[in-house]
Amino acid sequence: MKQHWNVGIVLFDDVEVLDFAGPFEVLSVTTYPDQNPDTTALKPFQVRTVSEHGTMITARNGLKVIPDFSFSNAPHFDIVIVPGGLGARKRELHNPHMIKWIQDRMQAVDFMTSVCTGALLLAEAGLLDGKRATTHWASYDWLADQYPAVEVVRDVKYVADGSIVSSGGISAGIHMAFSLVQQLLGVEVARTTAKVMEYDIQFKPSSAT
Repeated sequence: MKQHWNVGIVLFDDVEVLDFAGPFEVLSVTTYPDQNPDTTALKPFQVRTVSEHGTMITARNGLKVIPDFSFSNAPHFDIVIVPGGLGARKRELHNPHMIKWIQDRMQAVDFMTSVCTGALLLAEAGLLDGKRATTHWASYDWLADQYPAVEVVRDVKYVADGSIVSSGGISAGIHMAFSLVQQLLGVEVARTTAKVMEYDIQFKPSSAT
Protein backbone atom coordinates (compact mmCIF):
# COMPACT_ATOMS: atom_id res chain seq x y z
CA MET A 1 0.00 0.00 0.00
CA LYS A 2 1.36 3.40 -0.98
CA GLN A 3 2.44 5.51 2.00
CA HIS A 4 4.02 8.48 0.24
CA TRP A 5 2.54 10.90 -2.27
CA ASN A 6 4.12 13.62 -4.39
CA VAL A 7 1.79 16.59 -4.59
CA GLY A 8 1.93 19.35 -7.19
CA ILE A 9 0.07 22.61 -6.62
CA VAL A 10 -0.41 24.69 -9.75
CA LEU A 11 0.34 28.41 -9.47
CA PHE A 12 -0.32 31.34 -11.79
CA ASP A 13 -0.68 35.10 -11.59
CA ASP A 14 -3.72 36.26 -9.60
CA VAL A 15 -4.25 32.84 -8.04
CA GLU A 16 -6.29 33.09 -4.83
CA VAL A 17 -3.83 32.73 -1.94
CA LEU A 18 -5.82 30.51 0.41
CA ASP A 19 -6.82 28.29 -2.51
CA PHE A 20 -3.26 26.97 -2.64
CA ALA A 21 -1.93 27.88 0.82
CA GLY A 22 -4.72 26.05 2.65
CA PRO A 23 -4.15 22.64 1.06
CA PHE A 24 -0.39 23.23 1.15
CA GLU A 25 -0.53 23.69 4.92
CA VAL A 26 -2.79 20.70 5.59
CA LEU A 27 -0.75 18.26 3.53
CA SER A 28 2.63 19.63 4.63
CA VAL A 29 1.73 19.42 8.33
CA THR A 30 0.42 15.85 8.08
CA THR A 31 2.73 13.25 9.60
CA TYR A 32 2.70 9.51 10.05
CA PRO A 33 1.34 8.26 13.41
CA ASP A 34 3.77 9.00 16.27
CA GLN A 35 5.93 11.18 13.99
CA ASN A 36 6.94 14.56 15.41
CA PRO A 37 5.35 17.42 13.40
CA ASP A 38 8.73 19.18 13.40
CA THR A 39 10.57 16.21 11.96
CA THR A 40 12.88 16.62 9.01
CA ALA A 41 12.26 13.00 8.04
CA LEU A 42 10.08 12.06 5.10
CA LYS A 43 6.41 12.86 5.66
CA PRO A 44 3.44 11.32 3.84
CA PHE A 45 3.03 14.22 1.43
CA GLN A 46 5.90 15.88 -0.42
CA VAL A 47 4.25 19.11 -1.53
CA ARG A 48 5.72 21.19 -4.35
CA THR A 49 4.52 24.05 -6.54
CA VAL A 50 4.55 24.31 -10.31
CA SER A 51 3.73 27.02 -12.84
CA GLU A 52 3.85 27.23 -16.60
CA HIS A 53 7.26 28.88 -16.77
CA GLY A 54 8.61 28.24 -13.27
CA THR A 55 9.23 31.94 -12.69
CA MET A 56 7.88 34.09 -9.87
CA ILE A 57 4.12 34.55 -9.87
CA THR A 58 2.13 37.29 -8.17
CA ALA A 59 -0.90 35.93 -6.35
CA ARG A 60 -3.99 37.95 -5.45
CA ASN A 61 -3.26 41.08 -3.44
CA GLY A 62 0.44 41.04 -4.27
CA LEU A 63 1.88 37.93 -2.62
CA LYS A 64 4.91 36.81 -4.64
CA VAL A 65 5.79 33.12 -4.86
CA ILE A 66 8.61 31.33 -6.68
CA PRO A 67 7.38 27.91 -7.88
CA ASP A 68 9.55 24.84 -7.50
CA PHE A 69 9.05 23.68 -11.08
CA SER A 70 7.86 24.67 -14.53
CA PHE A 71 5.55 22.58 -16.68
CA SER A 72 8.55 21.38 -18.65
CA ASN A 73 10.66 20.10 -15.74
CA ALA A 74 8.06 19.05 -13.18
CA PRO A 75 8.42 15.52 -11.81
CA HIS A 76 5.68 12.93 -11.51
CA PHE A 77 2.87 13.99 -9.19
CA ASP A 78 0.51 11.55 -7.52
CA ILE A 79 -1.84 14.37 -6.59
CA VAL A 80 -2.38 17.61 -8.50
CA ILE A 81 -4.18 20.58 -6.94
CA VAL A 82 -5.56 23.25 -9.28
CA PRO A 83 -6.56 26.40 -7.37
CA GLY A 84 -8.75 29.21 -8.65
CA GLY A 85 -9.06 32.96 -8.39
CA LEU A 86 -9.22 35.86 -10.79
CA GLY A 87 -6.28 34.52 -12.78
CA ALA A 88 -8.04 31.21 -13.33
CA ARG A 89 -11.23 32.84 -14.57
CA LYS A 90 -9.73 35.61 -16.67
CA ARG A 91 -6.54 34.09 -18.03
CA GLU A 92 -5.80 30.42 -17.40
CA LEU A 93 -9.21 29.28 -18.59
CA HIS A 94 -8.10 30.46 -22.04
CA ASN A 95 -4.49 29.28 -21.77
CA PRO A 96 -4.05 26.18 -23.97
CA HIS A 97 -0.75 25.30 -22.27
CA MET A 98 -2.42 25.17 -18.87
CA ILE A 99 -5.36 23.11 -20.12
CA LYS A 100 -3.12 20.63 -21.95
CA TRP A 101 -0.85 20.22 -18.94
CA ILE A 102 -3.86 19.37 -16.79
CA GLN A 103 -5.10 16.90 -19.40
CA ASP A 104 -1.70 15.25 -19.67
CA ARG A 105 -1.24 14.99 -15.90
CA MET A 106 -4.63 13.36 -15.47
CA GLN A 107 -3.24 10.26 -17.18
CA ALA A 108 -0.88 9.45 -14.31
CA VAL A 109 -2.29 10.90 -11.08
CA ASP A 110 -4.01 9.17 -8.19
CA PHE A 111 -6.09 12.30 -7.63
CA MET A 112 -6.77 15.40 -9.70
CA THR A 113 -8.25 18.08 -7.46
CA SER A 114 -9.49 21.63 -7.73
CA VAL A 115 -10.20 24.44 -5.32
CA CYS A 116 -12.75 27.17 -5.97
CA THR A 117 -12.85 28.19 -9.65
CA GLY A 118 -10.00 25.83 -10.40
CA ALA A 119 -12.92 23.54 -11.28
CA LEU A 120 -13.45 25.63 -14.40
CA LEU A 121 -10.00 24.62 -15.63
CA LEU A 122 -10.75 20.96 -15.02
CA ALA A 123 -14.05 21.38 -16.85
CA GLU A 124 -12.36 23.12 -19.77
CA ALA A 125 -9.93 20.20 -19.93
CA GLY A 126 -12.90 17.84 -20.23
CA LEU A 127 -12.10 16.08 -16.97
CA LEU A 128 -15.47 16.79 -15.37
CA ASP A 129 -17.68 15.50 -18.19
CA GLY A 130 -20.15 13.07 -16.67
CA LYS A 131 -18.80 13.84 -13.20
CA ARG A 132 -20.20 15.46 -10.08
CA ALA A 133 -18.27 18.58 -9.11
CA THR A 134 -18.50 21.80 -7.18
CA THR A 135 -16.90 25.24 -7.21
CA HIS A 136 -17.23 28.65 -5.55
CA TRP A 137 -20.90 29.48 -4.98
CA ALA A 138 -20.65 32.54 -7.24
CA SER A 139 -19.61 30.29 -10.14
CA TYR A 140 -22.21 27.51 -9.82
CA ASP A 141 -24.26 28.84 -12.72
CA TRP A 142 -21.17 29.58 -14.82
CA LEU A 143 -19.96 26.00 -14.43
CA ALA A 144 -23.41 24.59 -15.14
CA ASP A 145 -24.12 26.82 -18.14
CA GLN A 146 -20.74 26.57 -19.84
CA TYR A 147 -20.19 22.87 -19.13
CA PRO A 148 -23.59 21.13 -19.25
CA ALA A 149 -21.96 17.69 -19.09
CA VAL A 150 -20.95 18.43 -15.50
CA GLU A 151 -23.35 17.69 -12.65
CA VAL A 152 -22.85 20.74 -10.44
CA VAL A 153 -23.31 20.03 -6.73
CA ARG A 154 -24.18 23.10 -4.69
CA ASP A 155 -23.79 24.00 -1.03
CA VAL A 156 -21.11 21.46 -0.14
CA LYS A 157 -17.50 21.86 0.92
CA TYR A 158 -16.18 19.32 -1.55
CA VAL A 159 -17.22 16.54 -3.91
CA ALA A 160 -15.30 13.35 -4.65
CA ASP A 161 -16.10 11.51 -7.86
CA GLY A 162 -13.61 8.76 -8.49
CA SER A 163 -10.12 10.19 -8.79
CA ILE A 164 -11.39 13.76 -9.12
CA VAL A 165 -12.06 15.87 -6.03
CA SER A 166 -13.36 19.42 -6.31
CA SER A 167 -13.98 21.88 -3.51
CA GLY A 168 -16.05 24.97 -2.97
CA GLY A 169 -14.55 28.41 -2.66
CA ILE A 170 -11.28 29.40 -1.05
CA SER A 171 -11.32 28.01 2.52
CA ALA A 172 -13.22 24.91 1.35
CA GLY A 173 -9.93 23.70 -0.12
CA ILE A 174 -8.81 23.02 3.44
CA HIS A 175 -11.71 20.61 3.88
CA MET A 176 -10.87 18.97 0.57
CA ALA A 177 -7.26 18.47 1.66
CA PHE A 178 -8.37 16.95 4.95
CA SER A 179 -10.60 14.55 3.00
CA LEU A 180 -7.52 13.31 1.14
CA VAL A 181 -5.64 12.82 4.39
CA GLN A 182 -8.56 10.89 5.84
CA GLN A 183 -8.97 8.72 2.76
CA LEU A 184 -5.29 7.92 2.35
CA LEU A 185 -4.08 7.72 5.96
CA GLY A 186 -7.19 7.32 8.09
CA VAL A 187 -9.34 9.51 10.26
CA GLU A 188 -7.01 9.47 13.26
CA VAL A 189 -4.15 10.94 11.24
CA ALA A 190 -6.55 13.56 9.87
CA ARG A 191 -7.70 14.43 13.39
CA THR A 192 -4.12 14.74 14.58
CA THR A 193 -3.34 17.11 11.71
CA ALA A 194 -6.39 19.22 12.52
CA LYS A 195 -5.32 19.36 16.18
CA VAL A 196 -1.82 20.50 15.24
CA MET A 197 -3.34 23.22 13.06
CA GLU A 198 -5.97 24.07 15.72
CA TYR A 199 -8.56 23.70 12.97
CA ASP A 200 -12.12 22.80 13.92
CA ILE A 201 -13.49 20.21 11.51
CA GLN A 202 -15.87 17.28 11.79
CA PHE A 203 -14.85 14.20 9.84
CA LYS A 204 -17.63 12.22 8.17
CA PRO A 205 -17.50 8.95 6.19
CA SER A 206 -18.93 10.54 3.04
CA SER A 207 -17.70 11.83 -0.31
CA ALA A 208 -19.22 15.27 0.13
CA THR A 209 -18.99 17.36 3.29
